[in-house]
Amino acid sequence: MNNSKYIVMKTLSFSVFALGVMLLNSCVPKEKGTTITVKNELGFERTFETVVLSKSELNVEDLNVLGIKDKETGELQLTQLVDNDGDGIMDDILFQPSIAGNSEKVYDIVSITEAEKPKAEELCYSRFVPERTDDYTWENNKVAFRMYGPRAQQMIEEDIPGGTLSSGVDAWLKKVEYPIINNWYKKEMENQGAYHLDSGEGLDNFHVGQSRGVGGVAIKKGDSYYFSKNYTKWKTITTGPIRTSFYLEIGDWDVDGNPIKESKIISLDLGSNFSKFEVTISGTDTLSAGLTLHEKDGVVNENNNDAWVSYWQPHADSELATAIVVPKTTFIGFENYDSEVADLSNAYAHMKVDNNKVVYYAGFTWKESGQFKSQAEWESYLGTFSEQINTPLAVKVILK
Repeated sequence: MNNSKYIVMKTLSFSVFALGVMLLNSCVPKEKGTTITVKNELGFERTFETVVLSKSELNVEDLNVLGIKDKETGELQLTQLVDNDGDGIMDDILFQPSIAGNSEKVYDIVSITEAEKPKAEELCYSRFVPERTDDYTWENNKVAFRMYGPRAQQMIEEDIPGGTLSSGVDAWLKKVEYPIINNWYKKEMENQGAYHLDSGEGLDNFHVGQSRGVGGVAIKKGDSYYFSKNYTKWKTITTGPIRTSFYLEIGDWDVDGNPIKESKIISLDLGSNFSKFEVTISGTDTLSAGLTLHEKDGVVNENNNDAWVSYWQPHADSELATAIVVPKTTFIGFENYDSEVADLSNAYAHMKVDNNKVVYYAGFTWKESGQFKSQAEWESYLGTFSEQINTPLAVKVILK
């Protein structure tokens, strides 16, 4: 009897030990053998830039079980998975490395459980807003924007109050880093006009009308600019701690009888004042993106070397700056277009269409947010941002 008891106790002790080892191992990220080298070829530290790694690049079947670990510190990076085509399978994994100037860092791809993944608030957010006609609105921790849909257009065309006919991009002037979209719409539904008043988070007092707002597109023919109407279809692609992105389809429009087809994917990443516009367009070999000049009482500055245009202006009892930055490979030039017609005065950046594609960045800053203290600080940021988009982080995947 004593011998049997001893055997059972030994077996039980071994089982508990084995279970402990298994649990310990499950908490330690397991190396997949694949490494990622991220190189910064510029002379300053880069922090809020998103690296995108596809499932095919990493040669894996399931991104859900992968993590990214700093090889030097062992720290797991915050990541976000993206399903680009809506088939339920994650296609890309995103992260934002911190890389010192003129240096590189190495990251290991590791196997982790869902519980082991670093968590963060969903600061990059967007959604369709049926309760406010059919806005599509997006934000991150710095800025917020919106565009207008087909019902808003129909209301104007049928003389129904409350509509908006515009393909311009609206700016929501937030001065807090947490999400405000749902809160502001909730207040607006309870008390019409509430989000036009600053309750401490900022407000919507940016006028768009028929202007281009902050980066709406146009096509120039002769001395005139032509615009589309509102978007007709939408699809949210992703929201999360690092990026929100979505698809908008524009109803067919024309330029003096020439038919135009247009759609776009718009994305906004954590820490950036700029939305990225990836436009697919046919019927033209050039495209312009504009900034409204409102009362024309501000300062338009252009930088041909860095391919940006900016408008710094008085705004209510504060100041506001908007800007467009274009990759140098597609940049053509700028125009400060002055018109006596309301909302048609815009500062334009002209771009060439390459294989029916155009990419540009549009964004803003509001002085009340405390992000930039002066026009000079803002324009310095534009120069840095231009360097970043024209010299992206160099990413090398080494499969083992």
